[in-house]
Amino acid sequence: MTASSHVRGTASRAADSKPLEYLARGGFIAYGVIHLIFAWIALQLAFGNSSAEGDQSGAFQNLASQPMGKTLVVITVIGMVGLALWQALEAAIGESGEQGKEAVANRVMSGIRAIIYLSFAWTGIRVLKGANASTGDKQQQSASGLMDNAGGRFLVGLIGVIVVGVGVGLVIYGLKKKFEKRLNTQQMKPAVLKTTRRLGVAGYTSKGVAFGIAGVLVVAAAVTYDPEKARGLDAALKTLAGQPYGPWLLGLIALGIAAFGIYCFSQARYRKV
Repeated sequence: MTASSHVRGTASRAADSKPLEYLARGGFIAYGVIHLIFAWIALQLAFGNSSAEGDQSGAFQNLASQPMGKTLVVITVIGMVGLALWQALEAAIGESGEQGKEAVANRVMSGIRAIIYLSFAWTGIRVLKGANASTGDKQQQSASGLMDNAGGRFLVGLIGVIVVGVGVGLVIYGLKKKFEKRLNTQQMKPAVLKTTRRLGVAGYTSKGVAFGIAGVLVVAAAVTYDPEKARGLDAALKTLAGQPYGPWLLGLIALGIAAFGIYCFSQARYRKV
């Protein structure tokens, strides 16, 4: 047996463990809670005077400020680490061991999702430590540093284009209901399937629109040499709120993100893990 075969075999056995499955399913619940808080912040930005960060850092800070909030943040961080570990194993061995271009693409996406979940966990840890966990500030500082270097503005613009592409991909993923192939739909009652489908479509589409706006602003930051526009989702939501009819559009996006949060609860029960 080669070293790579041994690694794949070990990863495969780990992926089949029940504790990891339960941890991943619990992670979906935590992921859903974070999105519901994020949606509430977006709704406040739309119709209130909230100064909270309109991204995952704001959601974690909001959660930490609640009674027993730090305990809830710890639980959420553990859930995010569980999701990251599960997706890292899928990146290593594939969802069912199949080969081919689609399988390779799925494994790459699993690796990307693992990084995203780890970034959520790291943000939660920084909130627990009392450090400056503002995702928007970090993105602005990174963009400013890049644009001070030769070719930096081009790189920032390229990142913005990629983010726009991610947003478009999420919209297509939602509208075409591609998320259903990752669910055990045969276990759902017709009413549950119908509701889950609607939540998934609304959730992924809304997240895609938010990412698309964020990407456009990052490109604008590169063109106008204005790092403040490169604050990611925080800048996207606050910019949208300041436009004519923006609060109503932002309100719709907030409802869509809330729908995604509830969809995550359905994933906790029916996702193929």
